[in-house]
Amino acid sequence: MSYETILVAEADGVATITLNRPEVMNGLSSTMRRELTAAIHDVAGRARVIVLTGAGRGFCSGQDLGAASTIEGPELERVLREEYEPMLNAIYDCPIPTIAAVNGAAAGAGANLALAADVVIATRSAVFLQAFSRIGLIPDAGGTYWLPRQVSFARAMGAVLFAEPVSAEQAEAWGMIWQAVPDADFAETVRARARHLANGPTATYRLAKAALRGGLDNRLAEQLALEARLQGQAGATEDFREGVAAFLEKRPARYQGR
Repeated sequence: MSYETILVAEADGVATITLNRPEVMNGLSSTMRRELTAAIHDVAGRARVIVLTGAGRGFCSGQDLGAASTIEGPELERVLREEYEPMLNAIYDCPIPTIAAVNGAAAGAGANLALAADVVIATRSAVFLQAFSRIGLIPDAGGTYWLPRQVSFARAMGAVLFAEPVSAEQAEAWGMIWQAVPDADFAETVRARARHLANGPTATYRLAKAALRGGLDNRLAEQLALEARLQGQAGATEDFREGVAAFLEKRPARYQGR
């Protein structure tokens, strides 16, 4: 499958999707949103982990304002419902682990695109910016959902109202992202993390994601029931049988599950 605005590379169970509009800091156009959604659905059926990153010096500047200068009112709502929601759901609901490798600035919808992934790894020089209020908008692309859950209500509110950059190190300290690494170590760190997940128990990862996300909204009784049901499914997988066998035989596990 060929694309105009993204690059897709697959090797050793890792699918790397690169936002490829560096001339506009990988701003999200309608074509990019459509292609990114299609690519995630496509590679999820073959790969064991997806890495999402950006070309050039930035991860994603958010909505391409040059391409959207005439979008307002009801049309803006339509774009969010028909173009952003499928893209974000494709990432969030992906059955395999997803890593956002934030190689530079992630602003507006670009910041929230990264937060849709399971794990965010960023260069220390990267920043996250909820820039919406600078142009008279509220956060979208899932920002009002993820931020309060990840960094606390108070920090989310401050990030939104002041629209000030949050450094990668600050984002790590807040719990917004998993890891901020020195720029020189970034590429190898992402590769190592992706290899780890690609070699891991894919079926188990899928169930663990479902359990953790259920816990965001469930009451304790509901969550305990969900845990029991999903653990029952995990215990019936080849991943579980292989994991136990490897432990007893004192050897590395060789997971093959999906």
